[in-house]
Amino acid sequence: MAKGGFRGGMGGGNMMKQAQKMQEEFLKMQQELENTEFSATAGGGAVKATMVGTRSLKSIEISPDAVDPDDVEMLQDLIVAAVNEAIFKADDATNSAMSKLTPMGFPF
Repeated sequence: MAKGGFRGGMGGGNMMKQAQKMQEEFLKMQQELENTEFSATAGGGAVKATMVGTRSLKSIEISPDAVDPDDVEMLQDLIVAAVNEAIFKADDATNSAMSKLTPMGFPF
């Protein structure tokens, strides 16, 4: 074998440990996010949507004042707005957490 050839194991074990640590941190962060609740309101608090980090809707709270049988469309719009804002908050938290774990230049 020529001198200066590939030397297996040189630094490879350290990279594997770093990758394993990153994976463990990612799984921990993912589990924390899955258990985190994200709430958003619309219409000055008339409608509140709460979801968990898995993007599953947990609850919708509607103020009795928001229920107008003559204007169901407004209530529907408030529900959509609150749910979309809760989704945005969950996504934003996920992206923020991911950016802390992702080394520069190595997107997931």
